[in-house]
Amino acid sequence: MTKHIEIGIKGEDLAAEWLQKKGYKITHRNWRHRHFEIDIIARRGATLHFIEVKTRTSQLYGGPELSVNWKKMLRLKRAAVHYLHVHPGHRWIQFDIVAITLKNKQPPLIELFMDI
Repeated sequence: MTKHIEIGIKGEDLAAEWLQKKGYKITHRNWRHRHFEIDIIARRGATLHFIEVKTRTSQLYGGPELSVNWKKMLRLKRAAVHYLHVHPGHRWIQFDIVAITLKNKQPPLIELFMDI
């Protein structure tokens, strides 16, 4: 497995654990429909959250959240539309980003950007 794939998997594992500690109930991880994917789908209260996880090992080019461009958001929204079609009945939805920076010998920096 390539290093960037390993970093991404580690980031998603950290994000899921961190979100659960914050009171989110993870309903799906890496949910797919055709070529669309949602990293984490979680509930917190009455809101269903579609969460994109981005992980980097440095902030040399800015925080991980900066890599979520308009194309990625469009794909996330399209995936969410299909998810809601298959799993109807959600009154409130929200799109979030969990940005994780992994640095050697330091605890990970985890940031949540809500309602993007």
